[in-house]
Amino acid sequence: MRDYIVAVVGATGLVGNTILKVLEERSFPIKRLLPLASERSAGKFVHFQGERIPVKVLTKNSFRGVDFAFFAAGGSVSKAFVPYAVKSGAMVIDNSSEFRMDPEVPLIVPEVNGEDVLFEKGIIANPNCSTIQCMSALYCIQEVAGLKRIVYSSYQSCSGSGMKGLRDLDEGRYEFYPYPIRGNILPHIDAFLDNGYTKEEMKMINETKKILHDDDLKITATTARVPVRFSHCVSINVETEKDFDLEKIRQKMDDFPELVLWDEPARNKYPLPLQVEGRDEVYVGRIRRDESLEHGLNLWTVADNIRKGAATNAVEIGLECIKRGVVE
Repeated sequence: MRDYIVAVVGATGLVGNTILKVLEERSFPIKRLLPLASERSAGKFVHFQGERIPVKVLTKNSFRGVDFAFFAAGGSVSKAFVPYAVKSGAMVIDNSSEFRMDPEVPLIVPEVNGEDVLFEKGIIANPNCSTIQCMSALYCIQEVAGLKRIVYSSYQSCSGSGMKGLRDLDEGRYEFYPYPIRGNILPHIDAFLDNGYTKEEMKMINETKKILHDDDLKITATTARVPVRFSHCVSINVETEKDFDLEKIRQKMDDFPELVLWDEPARNKYPLPLQVEGRDEVYVGRIRRDESLEHGLNLWTVADNIRKGAATNAVEIGLECIKRGVVE
């Protein structure tokens, strides 16, 4: 294994800075790190492996010689600059929604569909944060009993909106959200569409089908913003194709990589945002049969949306590319 030249676009932002931390924690084989950002970050530095590295201004010529380019600066930046990175020969791992539903671009949670990196054409998309944390548990259910229908209800933290969302929560203002978020819940994440759903809800619906390779899967979603700083929670109701042994599903989840079964109701043991903040695993609990369905069950997942929901999954995609020889 050789070392790689790695660029991080949006290196001074919440997700970009966390990508730097995860790259260091996971011992990603880096020969040289290139932190990139907009002109607003000119003169700033990032800290990586004990060094103070200057942030460079992103331009179309920034990717010469780069092996991996992690994009964490939003859809408009990805749309404008990803083509230059690909043309320069970099493997792009993009955190925005810009390329997720492109049929030519793999959408990957490595534990679930890591083999899809083999179909890359220079870009791999990192899924939506709330989608990522649901995939491992749903994959386990799919393997045991098949999936017929999914109902998502998400409770998403303010860090999902970046620093602006956190400021609204911490300072009791509503400059970013349309209403105060402190002491409140907003059933509204991203823009409303003509069908009455929000973009966030449709992301969860469409991305789930793509990752699980099932376009016929029936899915609905309601996403809400809650006054929590970090970690998203998603309540998932599932209708399976056939009957199942609940204990077999629980064991499958308990054995699955980076999925932590935290489910002892008698001891009030279930995943909470405060427990999960700062961790890379997805936690699952409240697993029980849905007694209103012939073949149904309910579960509750929690994950740190900035780490597993963004930065960690992106870095794991890069490591998957190295492991499978996609990037030599």
